[in-house]
Amino acid sequence: LSNSPTAIRAAAVTYTNLLNSQNDNNVKMIVLERLEKLKGKHSKILQELLPDIMRGLSSPNPDVCEKVLDVAMALVTNKNVADVVTTLKREVSKTTQESSDSSEEKGKVYRNMLIQAIHGCAVRFPDVAESVVHTLMDFLSSDGGMQVIIFVRAIVEKYPDLRPAILTKLINTVDEVTNTNVMCICLWILGEYCETSETVKDAYDTITEQLGEAPFIVQAKDKKAREEAAAAAAKGPELVTKNVVLADGTYATQTVYSEPKVNTALDNTPNLRKMIVGGDIFLGSVVSSCLTKMCLRGADVGLDALTVKSMTVNSLLTMCGIVKMAEVTVSAQKSSLADCSDRVTLCCRALLDPKANAILKQALLSEGKSSFAIFLKSVQGKEGKTKEESKDDVMSTQADDLIHFRQLKSLTAQAGDLDLDDGSDLARATGYADGNSLLTNELSHVYQLSGFADPVYAEAFVTVHDYDILLDILVINRTPNTLTNLTVELSTMGDMKIVERPQSHTIGPLDQINIRASIKVSSTETGHIFGTIVYEDASTQEKGYINMNDIHMDIMDYIRPATCTDEVFRSMWAEFEWENKVAITTSITDLIEFLDHIVSSTNMKSLTPFDRDENGSFLAANLYAKSVFGEDALVNVSVEKKDDNDGKLAGYIRIRSKTQGIALSLGDRITSVQRGLPPKE
Repeated sequence: LSNSPTAIRAAAVTYTNLLNSQNDNNVKMIVLERLEKLKGKHSKILQELLPDIMRGLSSPNPDVCEKVLDVAMALVTNKNVADVVTTLKREVSKTTQESSDSSEEKGKVYRNMLIQAIHGCAVRFPDVAESVVHTLMDFLSSDGGMQVIIFVRAIVEKYPDLRPAILTKLINTVDEVTNTNVMCICLWILGEYCETSETVKDAYDTITEQLGEAPFIVQAKDKKAREEAAAAAAKGPELVTKNVVLADGTYATQTVYSEPKVNTALDNTPNLRKMIVGGDIFLGSVVSSCLTKMCLRGADVGLDALTVKSMTVNSLLTMCGIVKMAEVTVSAQKSSLADCSDRVTLCCRALLDPKANAILKQALLSEGKSSFAIFLKSVQGKEGKTKEESKDDVMSTQADDLIHFRQLKSLTAQAGDLDLDDGSDLARATGYADGNSLLTNELSHVYQLSGFADPVYAEAFVTVHDYDILLDILVINRTPNTLTNLTVELSTMGDMKIVERPQSHTIGPLDQINIRASIKVSSTETGHIFGTIVYEDASTQEKGYINMNDIHMDIMDYIRPATCTDEVFRSMWAEFEWENKVAITTSITDLIEFLDHIVSSTNMKSLTPFDRDENGSFLAANLYAKSVFGEDALVNVSVEKKDDNDGKLAGYIRIRSKTQGIALSLGDRITSVQRGLPPKE
C-alpha cells in the first residue's frame, strides 16, 4: 500500500517481532513469506533487520529454520557477511553441544542447512572462506561430514592461496573420518592438490599408515572371535533366580541378570583399514588412484629417486592387496570387482611401464582438476541463471503509454477518434497483459451450487489465500415469497476447518444477498466443501432444503515450483515413505512435449537438464515442488517411446511425499491431465 521507507520499516519491524514472539509455526511461515515479498523491492531496509531475522533460527522446527536461512541468505552483503557467518558458526557449534529432544529432532538436517548456508557465503564472499573452512573441518566425522567435504573440495579448487593450510588440516583429520563417501572425497583431494614435496610425503605417509600392510583380508581367528562376540551380544542378559537367607533369618528369592563379559580391549584398527577390510571395493580403487598420483607427482615436486622408488613399491603391494581383497571378500560391492581390477591394473601400468607412464601421466595428474573446475563453473552458472530468471519481471506496459478515459472524451466522436477497445485501456490501467484476464481468472473460480429451477439459486466465488479459503456465496430468492431463517450449512471433507460459519438471513421476494464464509486449510491435499441451504417460507411456514453441489478444492492452489540439489532430492526420495505409481496412458507421441505437459499441469519444476534437439526413445526426469505449508513433493517421470506399440508412449510416473495427501492428490491430478494436451484457444 505504501512505498514510504518509514512505513516499510515499521511493517518489517512488526514482522520480525511476530517471528520471534509467536510459537505457532504456521504464523512464522506466513511472516517469513511476507518478509520474502518485501525483500524483492526493499532489500536495503530488511538488511538492517537481518540480525533480528536470524534470531528465528532458534525455532525447533526445521522447515521454519530453512525458510529463515532462505530469506537471510538473499540479504547478505559485504557489510554484514562477517556477522552472519559468525552467527551460523555459533549455530553449528550448538548442534553438537545440545542434547535436548528438540535439538535432536532437527540436529542432522539443521546442521546440513547451516553448512550449505556457510558454503554459499564463502563462495559469494571469498574473504570469509578462510575463517569458516577450518571451523567446518572439525565436523568431518559428524553427520554433516558429506556437506563439509563437498564445501572443502570447492574451496580448495577456487582459492589456491588457501590450499596449503586446508591440506595440512585434512591430512591431520583424515584418521577421524568414519563415512566411506567422505573418505573417498578426502583421498581425491589429497591425490589431486598435494603439489609440494612436503605435502606429498606427509599425505602419502598418513594414508599408508592408516591402511597398514597387506593383506586386507579378515583372518580366520579374527573372524571367529567376531562371530562369537556377536553371538554373545545377541543372546542378551541371562536371568538367574536363587533363594537367599536375609539378615533376619527369613528366606527370599533373588533375581540376577547375568551379562556376558564385555571385551574391554579397544579396537585400534584405523578407520581406513576397517573400511577396506570390510569389503569396500570402490574405496579400494580410490586409494589406488590416490597413491598412483602421489608416486607420479613425487619426482616432479623434488623428492629424491630412492624415496619415489620406495613409495612406488609400497603402492604396488597395496594395490595387489586391494585386488585380492576384492576377489575374496563377499560384500554388496562384489559386482564392482571387474571395474576395480581394470582401474588398479591401469594404475600399476602407469607406475611400471615407461610408455604407459608417458601416455597416462598428464591425464591422471591434470584432467581431473580441469574437469572439476568445469563442473563448478556449470553449477555456478546454473545458480546465476536461476537467480536472473527469478529477478526478471515481464514488462506488461510501458511507463509513457497513454490511458484513455472514455468519460472524459468529447461526446462528439471525431473521425478516426472512435476507440471501442477498452481491453487495452484496462490492461494499461491494471497491469494485466490481457484486459479480460482478471475476469476470466475470477470466472474459473465460480462454482454453481444449486440448479436454475430451484427455489433458491446459489453460486460461490472461491478465493484461495494459501492457508485460508474465502467463500463469497451469492443467494437469489427465485420465489414471490419472503424467505426467513435462510442458512447455508457448510461441511468439509479433508484437512479443512470452517472458521466462520454463515449466519441466518431473511430475503425478500426475488431478492438476492451475499453470504461470506471462511475456511482454514492445514495441509496440502484435495478437499471437498459440501452442504445444504435451509430456509422457511414466511407465507406458508414450510421448511425447505436444497442440497448443494460439492466444491472440489484443487491441490494446484497450494503447489509452488521449487528447486533443490540432486543430493537433497535423492536423500528425500529415500526418506519419504508414501509413494503413488501412475502408469502412463496418453495420446501425446513426443517425449519432450509430454514432459512439458506434465510440468505445466502439475505446477512443478524439472531438475533434470536435457537437450531439446535430441531425438531419443527414452526420457527420465525428476520434478520437484513445495507446498505453501513447506511440504515437499517429488516426482520421477520415466517414459519410453516403443516402436512395437505404434509409437505410443509407455512408462510410469512415481510420486513420493512425506504425507499421504500429496501423493494421492498429485496422482489423481496426473491421471486426469496426462491423456492429452488441452485444446488450444
